Amino acid sequence: MRVLVTGGAGYIGSHTCVALCEHDFEPIVFDNFCNSSPEAVRRVESIVGRRIPVIEGDMRDREALLDVLERHAIEAVVHFAALKAVGESLSCPLEYFDNNITGTITLLQAMQAKAVHRLVFSSSATVYGGAETIPATEDSPLSVTNPYGRTKLVMEQLIADVCAADAGFAAMILRYFNPVGAHPSGQMGEDPKGIPNNLMPYIAQVAVGRRDKLRIFGNDWPTPDGTGIRDFIHVMDLAHAHVAALRGLPRQAGATMLNIGTGKGTSVLELVRAFEMASGRNVPFEFVGRRPGDIAELWADPSLAQEVLGWRAEYDIERMCEDTWRWQSAYPDGYA
Repeated sequence: MRVLVTGGAGYIGSHTCVALCEHDFEPIVFDNFCNSSPEAVRRVESIVGRRIPVIEGDMRDREALLDVLERHAIEAVVHFAALKAVGESLSCPLEYFDNNITGTITLLQAMQAKAVHRLVFSSSATVYGGAETIPATEDSPLSVTNPYGRTKLVMEQLIADVCAADAGFAAMILRYFNPVGAHPSGQMGEDPKGIPNNLMPYIAQVAVGRRDKLRIFGNDWPTPDGTGIRDFIHVMDLAHAHVAALRGLPRQAGATMLNIGTGKGTSVLELVRAFEMASGRNVPFEFVGRRPGDIAELWADPSLAQEVLGWRAEYDIERMCEDTWRWQSAYPDGYA
């Protein structure tokens, strides 16, 4: 199957390209490189031993999408491309609405025009907002606490509406929890531009000496150690969930929402200590005020993904930290 991977040069997209190749899919990358590097795709090619076609383009460019769908005879799409920083979305919400929502509408229009009716969508656990019940199930109430989460919720709804209107259109909507880790080769990993918005790359950059200390947003949350609790999932477990979703699409009509997580919560301080053990490095930190839009705790009930896709997470926190450190210590400056 020839699969268009929007945002395929990004952190999750590039790792998913590796998994796709390993399972005999043919990924074609579409990316504007605003938060990614072409080097990530070159690393994918080195690992899998084959060339990956790359098209540089913007998701809001309908003609570019129509061209790639037709020219490469695309059979399915995995849609990663989106802006994704919670804090940034609070300061520039219109940019997030335009890029994420408009880009998704344009993609769906292009897919319908070229009769491409299979989609796997990169959603987020942020659609659960403050999470009234934990662990979160796919039936948990949906709400949002920031503009980024709002874009993901609207994108989910757009896709579900298209599926409802077109009986031939099928979509898997994967609600990620907190992807971390790196490819076990150490050749690929998370390489954020500027100050990391996510916890694990910030910890890794402190451990490798790129930053002096970690800032932990709040130590007064109603949790056992006062720091936030999240469900961290290894990026390669997440990548293989996309393979399972693509394989499951022919059996699933309409839009199917699935939690992709481990079902276990880990606090910020627990992750810091696990990383210190994996790296043998001290990770100095300071507590600062809570970050707007954050919540105390959230982790997944991933049982439906196992039931529908036969998928479950394999890697634990120790392995996530070990693989992250292998990547960061080998490439302190990332792909640069």
